[in-house]
Amino acid sequence: MSPGDTTTSTITAVTTPVITGADGLPRCWWAESGNDELRRYHDEEWGVPVHDDRLLFEHICLEGFQAGLSWSTVLNKRPAFRRHFRNFEIARVAGFGTRDIERMMSDPAIIRNRAKIEAAISNAGITRDLLRTGEGALNDLIWSFAPSPRRRRLRSRAEVPAVTSETVALSKELRARGFRFVGPTTMYALMQSAGLVDDHIAGCHRATPAA
Repeated sequence: MSPGDTTTSTITAVTTPVITGADGLPRCWWAESGNDELRRYHDEEWGVPVHDDRLLFEHICLEGFQAGLSWSTVLNKRPAFRRHFRNFEIARVAGFGTRDIERMMSDPAIIRNRAKIEAAISNAGITRDLLRTGEGALNDLIWSFAPSPRRRRLRSRAEVPAVTSETVALSKELRARGFRFVGPTTMYALMQSAGLVDDHIAGCHRATPAA
């Protein structure tokens, strides 16, 4: 999830990097958009390191579906995505065919983008083959591109990058393996959501002294 892709209705949220919620907890600006699920996601999931292959595959898929949309849209549709994609069980998704694609294209509960649906299925096949080399292979591949921890925590919205040299390299590697919808910006959103980077802004209650 990329914070810049979360819309907000207030000027304060645009200009202030940390906002105190109704519960008294200060959060990164994007989490205080009036969406309880987005707030929960910020508090419990965003930036927590993920090392499970299936969960990483889910992250890759959902970040791909986010492209061009707000993360709150994807998050609200995540239960339906999980239902249609069989909880993102890699082998099951890799076996999806035309009927499965049409099933998903007929349901407005998910993002009905045929190219993204087909890419998720194709990416599952590539991931399945990768995991034949051993459990944890997707984790090892993704985390091999994790950057070194920052020397200081980010202090403003302007300091949050959209792309880094590591995400450019990760995108290039995944594309070389055949993955789709894994551009550098999408891969930075993956790094944020899966905890390869910790972009909680200084002052956020989730921000530890060092990133």
